[in-house]
Amino acid sequence: MLRQVTATRYLNPLHTGGSVPGVVEADDLGTYVLKFTGSAQGVKALVAEIVVGELARRLGLRFPELVLAHFDPAIAADEPHQEVQDLLRASPGLNLGMDFLPGAVDFTPEVAADFPVDPLEAGRIVWLDALTVNVDRTVHSSNLMVWPTFGTAPAKLWLIDHGAALVFHHRWDGAAPDKAYDFKHHALGGYGPDMRTADAELAPRVTEELLREVVALVPDAWLAEEPGFAGPCDVRDAYVAYLLARARSSASWLPTDFPSRDELAVADERRAARTRRGRPDWLKQVPNLHGKPAAERDWSAHVE
Repeated sequence: MLRQVTATRYLNPLHTGGSVPGVVEADDLGTYVLKFTGSAQGVKALVAEIVVGELARRLGLRFPELVLAHFDPAIAADEPHQEVQDLLRASPGLNLGMDFLPGAVDFTPEVAADFPVDPLEAGRIVWLDALTVNVDRTVHSSNLMVWPTFGTAPAKLWLIDHGAALVFHHRWDGAAPDKAYDFKHHALGGYGPDMRTADAELAPRVTEELLREVVALVPDAWLAEEPGFAGPCDVRDAYVAYLLARARSSASWLPTDFPSRDELAVADERRAARTRRGRPDWLKQVPNLHGKPAAERDWSAHVE
């Protein structure tokens, strides 16, 4: 079972993602990134976080501890942004917390340029993403952290943010376990992921027993209203059946075609050059229908 804590202090929202998680302190003296049931992505994003994150941990990848966190919106009464307040008021009760990694930095292209990643580690991470249909770990949004970034301990890659994975649970009747997805732009594709070795190592470890252990961690309430199922037990069975079948059919979906880091750099430069060129000449002749040119407008009223 995941540990349960109670949030005692709301620190601040994180506006880096669409779900707007918040940083909280809890009664175990820990600090967590809290993901809310009332977010636009709903509880399925939290289910994906648990299933993929805990599967990653059991396969030997680094992933912050998850906890089930009881949250009372009253502790965030001073939050000034109305849209955030609406989210918090829609999320009383049990939510999902991820251990906060102090000082961690995003694995951005700038950080990646000087950060060594072993091809086998890259292969293991890409393999997990391919298994769980997580197409949201790209060169432009890696959902990877580098931590620790201080002291003498070597910095390591940590996996975060799997709410967009398990795309099949949004349409169960259209889920094909052997379907291949495009991972050419995976955040670690430029490190030459050793997919064959990762597949030989990890696929046999994804057993029915392991999957049942992982899906058992999801609260019943987050599975109880899944359309087309009699109850949480049936939904868990469906997750186990799909992921087990996908692991056994890895030869059909194993991604192996990745551009090199040099090829990615060339593509990024082309993209940047298009941005620098700005609007084409024909578009520059279009009259401004919104009043003064941007350079002449008074923006002070729009600055918080």
